[in-house]
Amino acid sequence: MRIRGGRLPIGRNPAGASGEGTSDEAASGEGTSAEGASGEDTSGEGGRCDGASGDGQAGDGGRGSAGTGTLSSPWARGAAALLAGALPALAFPAPGLWWFAYVALVPWLLLIRTAHSPRRAALDGWIGGIGFIIAVHHWLVPSLHVFIVLLAALLGLLWAPWGLLVSRLLGGSPSASRAVAAVVVVPSGWLMIELVRSWEGLGGPWGLLGASQWEVAPALRVASVGGVWLVSLLVLAVNTGAALLVADRAARTTAGVLLVVCALSVAAMWAWAPRPTDTGTVRIAVVQPGVVEGPGSVARRFDRGEELTRSLEGRGVDLVVWGESSIGAGAWERPETARRLAELSRRVGADLLVNVDARQTDGSGRSGIFKSAVLVGPDGPTGDRYDKMRLVPFGEYVPARSLLGWATSVGKAAGEDRLRGDRQVVMTLPDGARGLRIGPLVCFETAFPDMSRRLVRDGAQVIVAQSATSTFQHSWAPAQHASLGALRAAENGRPMVHATLTGISAAYGPRGERVGSPLGTDASAAEVFDLPLARGSTLYGRLGDWPVYGALAALAALCAVEGLRALRRPAPGPPGPPARTAHGSPGRPGR
Repeated sequence: MRIRGGRLPIGRNPAGASGEGTSDEAASGEGTSAEGASGEDTSGEGGRCDGASGDGQAGDGGRGSAGTGTLSSPWARGAAALLAGALPALAFPAPGLWWFAYVALVPWLLLIRTAHSPRRAALDGWIGGIGFIIAVHHWLVPSLHVFIVLLAALLGLLWAPWGLLVSRLLGGSPSASRAVAAVVVVPSGWLMIELVRSWEGLGGPWGLLGASQWEVAPALRVASVGGVWLVSLLVLAVNTGAALLVADRAARTTAGVLLVVCALSVAAMWAWAPRPTDTGTVRIAVVQPGVVEGPGSVARRFDRGEELTRSLEGRGVDLVVWGESSIGAGAWERPETARRLAELSRRVGADLLVNVDARQTDGSGRSGIFKSAVLVGPDGPTGDRYDKMRLVPFGEYVPARSLLGWATSVGKAAGEDRLRGDRQVVMTLPDGARGLRIGPLVCFETAFPDMSRRLVRDGAQVIVAQSATSTFQHSWAPAQHASLGALRAAENGRPMVHATLTGISAAYGPRGERVGSPLGTDASAAEVFDLPLARGSTLYGRLGDWPVYGALAALAALCAVEGLRALRRPAPGPPGPPARTAHGSPGRPGR
């Protein structure tokens, strides 16, 4: 063992077990675990001697030994990582502990910080990611069964590099510069995970951490500046700062300053970000039949929707919205259905936006099962139709069906793949509704920020979502789905209506504020919402996903710094002669 920096203190761990063996210079990159891993000896300078940083006792805020204590067992540590990763799920509806999101990741960060090796840090990240995916999507278990474990194991791998990043920046006793880097780069790494997860083929952007703040006015203001991405960055930055406050005494001042900077940034956005300007109101009715299942449920749902729509007569509504798959395929194919819907439109004095899951032919001549939002007026279907573009994996199609088609016999996977629409549509209502322009979305398309933004840029004055979560009626899913409308409204400065078959149906104003009373999962009713219209654009509407590009730049800067540091590091010299020990000296040939 090569000792640098002088003699070995008597009676003291060479890695600085008392916490005095770590300097700020070592923590900032000249004696960290990353350099130890690259081959440079860091023992005696507060670096790792056994793979851990060893630069302080846990009680002193440094990294303790990973081989002692409660988490010495790999199984116990794995269980702790799984639980720590699952904790953020409590911030989402239905528990709705939104404030918990700002500290929910602290246990996970602290656990990864104590990893004794890069491999262990990556493993802690992976296992925690599995816990996060299962906790946030646990309501899918009845549909996916064993697939939920496989899905979580695959998606959890996205957190393995994040674990390495956390260990690199939070391990040891971070200097002020490394603490600042941690509060910027650790959230950026998490945002890259959310970005990859947002790909439709991996399940879409469900459970983005920023979405937990859907009912917090300052967070919605932040969303108008940088979308849900900026809210996620803010939540992660606070978690990272809180972890620094707990973990390391020397970094507490820096962490406190960084948390104050976060608070001031939110205050600045609240004060100066553009606000939508109100331009009047529009009356939109939501029809929620509340028929979940049972014999003849499709026909009974249509009959109940028809009855509720009649009750809106004379209430001066501009549009009536039915939920997803509100009309069965068989009923849609009968001319009688169009006649009944047209009669309802005449009676209420407003167009109906219904939704059908049936075999149709789109504008390009493709025939198959489309999930379509269809506008119906006094004379029948107007010709305005939107075919859902982003489908739910397994729920509406089976990826690689030739390989995974057997999933239909295990869970509730789609027996036949639906076809995708090829463009988004903005529909214009008749002059009686003041030529209102609406942008329809279907089901979990409300989770995709870019789709709502595109509709608003194309001129939509109101975003209208049609959904059906009856399969998950008694889970957290209906509340989580309905909450997404607040974010989409705030991001774009436009009101949004979320209409479902069985709840939760809700409406939001252009600032993301709730309008009227939502219809819960136990309701069978029609509700009229007076939605404030707005004009003007938000910063997110103008600039798009700029926080994502900022996060990429931060990660690129870290890679560049690490690369330059590696280039400047002197190459190790030739090895010296072997040490002569008492057992191997010529005078004492061994005993």
